[in-house]
Formats: sequence, structure tokens, C-alpha cells
Amino acid sequence: MFVSHLELWRTYWEFVSRPYTVLICSLTAAVYYLWGRKCQTPTLICSEAFSIFLHKHCPVVAERFSPTPWCWGGRLQTLVFAFFKSRPPVTYRNELIRTGDGGQISLDWVDNEASAAYPESSTRPTVLILPGITGNSQQPYVLHAVSQASRRGYRCVVFNNRGAAGEELLTPVTYCAANTSDLECVVQHVRGLYPKARVLGAGVSMGGMLLLNYLARKRRESGMVAGLTISVPFDAQASSVSMEEPLNWLLFNKVLAMGLCRTVRKHRKILEKVVDVDYVLKSQTIREFDERFTIVQFGYKSCTEYYRDASPGKKLPSTAVPILCLNAADDPFSPQRAFPLTIIQSLPNVALLLTAHGGHIAFLDGLFPRGETYMDRLFGQFIQAVFDHPEDLNQACGINEEPMS
Repeated sequence: MFVSHLELWRTYWEFVSRPYTVLICSLTAAVYYLWGRKCQTPTLICSEAFSIFLHKHCPVVAERFSPTPWCWGGRLQTLVFAFFKSRPPVTYRNELIRTGDGGQISLDWVDNEASAAYPESSTRPTVLILPGITGNSQQPYVLHAVSQASRRGYRCVVFNNRGAAGEELLTPVTYCAANTSDLECVVQHVRGLYPKARVLGAGVSMGGMLLLNYLARKRRESGMVAGLTISVPFDAQASSVSMEEPLNWLLFNKVLAMGLCRTVRKHRKILEKVVDVDYVLKSQTIREFDERFTIVQFGYKSCTEYYRDASPGKKLPSTAVPILCLNAADDPFSPQRAFPLTIIQSLPNVALLLTAHGGHIAFLDGLFPRGETYMDRLFGQFIQAVFDHPEDLNQACGINEEPMS
């Protein structure tokens, strides 16, 4: 048996090592990559008028998305992005603002005073960026977003959730996806500083949930001209179930729970006034953390109640500004079965751009996907479309005038 296996491998190696065999195999792989199921034009779900606007001013929506051939799966895309994505150099100006309850929020600004397109600071458009659940202004996806906005002449401000950016926690209150009071405080502050400057909100993952909940709650008084979300979980309960699948728990859920516990441990002295910190620190999943910490802080009776309140999918009909959502069908954090397709199809102002692959906050393409990716190109093109063509956008979305601030 050993000899027959050896001969089999020798014969196989002689075959695959021939030049023409290598060429044929390479061409076959290339054809599969270029024309196979992995490379598809994303599906754009929205009204006809919004679709026409996006195809004209944001042409990346019609690009064939070709995921990196050696990491096209959703989990692998997510992991590769987390470990290998480049970090463009960004210099922030930090500002701490106080909240009504005595807390403080850390804002990181890129003022872009050298902007040639918008030399006047008072009217320079502003992109307000909301990071994910344990993220802050130093995350690679935030740095790339800031880079895209800055090169187009816009001002950026990153809203760091309480306690997530190294600042001191002054009150025993952190954050959750359903509570938009801190975001409202930030928007009022930004609009107060630059009342003539248009503001676009861009939320990533949980930041996207927070943004959509805010836009639904404030309606035409959001102070924003448009919204953009990336990898947003539309249904928190479905997201939790997906994240508790064995492999997702091992790769992502436990790691995020550890990150949340790290923040609690850092601010232990003040948080132990309202929760059993030792019990919280034993959390192995996000759901356990929410049961032991989040719902206690924000007064929910159960995780089910909190997740229902935090889910933005069914609230989309209450929004009143143009919104573009980018999601991948293989996102382990945001399962496709929970996408509110029927709701989005019925709305004039909301669009969902759905790729077959891309994972969570990844959308890696090209052979060496460390730099700019599909997600970054979409970000740059959409914010430029919003700021350069506001009248066309509002008309496409059935908005008769600019939303009230």
C-alpha cells in the first residue's frame, strides 16, 4: 500500500509540474475567479429614482465586486481585514465635550484647513463617523474613511463612544445601540460650531445601528443631510443568534466580549457603583455581557427587550434623509435572512447595496488587499455625491427641501 501511494504521488507530481499543465490550471483558476460565482455585480435594492442617482454619481455600485481570491469567504474576509488592513496616517485634534448627566464624550477631529475645495471653514461639509461596538478613531476602517473624506476636502469628526477612546469615564454610564442621547448631543455640538456646514453621518456595524435609530427618532430634525452605513446588523436578535454559532463564537463573539469586559475592567472603580463587575467580567458572549451589564445600565427587563429596541430594520420608514447601506450576504455578524428587503423596496430614501461576499467591515478585493478596497471606494464616492449633488439627491429620494436642523 505504501509503494502504491508513493507511485501515485510521483505520477501526480509529474503531471502537475509540466509547464502546459501549470498554464492550463492557472488559466482555469483565472477564468473561475473572473467569471465564477465569487465575482458578481452587487445587488442594488432601492427605488428607481435613487438607483439612477447612484449609478450616475456613485458608479462603484455597478462595479463587479471581485473578492480577494485567497480569502473570499465571509469569516476569512473579516479576519484578514482585522489583522492585515493598512492604517493611513491621520492626525487628530481631540476635544472632550460634556453631557447633560455630567459625563464626557471624546471627539477626534480632522479639520482639513488646507482644503482647496472648501477653503471656508464655516461651510466646509462635515462627515461624522460612528465606529463599531468596541471601536474608536484608531480603527483601520475609520482611518481609511477619514482619508477618503479628507482628500475630497471635507472635515471629519469621529464620535468615540463613552469610555472607548481612553478618556476617563466620569459617570457610571457607557453606551448601547438603542440609546441615541449621546449622538444627539454630538450632532448639536457639531451643528453649533458650524451651523452653515452640511453634516453626513456614517456608521459602521453597531455605529450604523446607532445612526439609523437616531435618524428614525429625529426624522426631519436630525441635523444631517444623509446617512451611510456599513455592515449594519438590522436585527440585533438575529445577529446574536448568528454570532453564537460555534465557529462564529470562537472567532468573533468571545473576542468582542473580551473587548467589552476590558473596558469595564478599566473603568471598574466607577462602574461597580451600578453593576456587579466581577460577574460582568465572566461574560463569554456579547449576549451574556448585555444581560449582566447593558440592560442593567439602561433599564431593560431582558435582552429580548433591548435587542428589539436596538434593531433599526423596522424603523427605516421613519427616516427622512437619503440613506445608503452596504452589506455582504456572508456577513457573520449580520445574517442575510434578517435584511429588511421588503421595507427598503417600499421606501424612496433608503438603498441597500448587497454584495455576495465581503464579510463584516471588510469587502476586500485585489490580490493584496491592504490598501483601498471596495468599501472605501464606495464611502468616498457616496459622500462626494451627497455633498456635490444635494438637489438631485433630494429629488431622487422624494425630499422636497433640505431636512431641518
